[in-house]
Amino acid sequence: MTELDSNSPIPLHIQLKNELQELIDNRSFNEKIPSERELMDTYKVSRSTVREAVSHLVNEGVLKKVHGKGTFISKKPIEEWLGNITSTTEVIKKMGMKPDAKLLDNGIVVPAKEIVEASGLTEAYFIKRIRYANDKPLALESQYYPIEIGESLAQYDIEKGTLYDLLEQSLNLKFAEAEQMITSTYLSKEEADLLGVPCSLSVLHIERLLSDINGNLIEYYSAYFRSDMYSFRIKLSKNSS
Repeated sequence: MTELDSNSPIPLHIQLKNELQELIDNRSFNEKIPSERELMDTYKVSRSTVREAVSHLVNEGVLKKVHGKGTFISKKPIEEWLGNITSTTEVIKKMGMKPDAKLLDNGIVVPAKEIVEASGLTEAYFIKRIRYANDKPLALESQYYPIEIGESLAQYDIEKGTLYDLLEQSLNLKFAEAEQMITSTYLSKEEADLLGVPCSLSVLHIERLLSDINGNLIEYYSAYFRSDMYSFRIKLSKNSS
């Protein structure tokens, strides 16, 4: 616990807000934060200071108040920073959670028209998996590869393995860049059942084209992520010109 500094030019409620944010990020709380009284006693501040700090975090979507029950941490446990080519496994591990996967399907397929148009793959090696974080279904991932790459990849553990690690370390492919689009959509009943969510839940749809250093396609990726468990963050800067 960081002691608040009453002599600092930073207002006490902002200091407390920053302290609570850090504790939440470090997984110091389970599902909810301490009560107003507990925070007042712990940090030696007034009720109004606690309420202002908590209100900031509620407005930012970090916390949510449930009448009669307390203030809970919003269920966005997994946060991916955009700007780097990162595997789902790596993102989940960085959040201090246990990644897992279940193979649903794999083999050579003729992709749907929209995938052919996006990737140029008239035939592809297809891998479909459910991804888990701490044993909870997180995402449905579908990955399409040029057949030669896919068949080589399938010689390894494509159910539990980290596919990006296998592509780079076992197949010696050199990633150069990826183009990614994130949209919102809804799942079919079958897809919703696999993720354990209602069909009414709007999910994140991620499409990504991954290329090697020569500009050749390595992978077309399409995935549906639970919006109650996953979020994306990007840092922006002002153009000085």
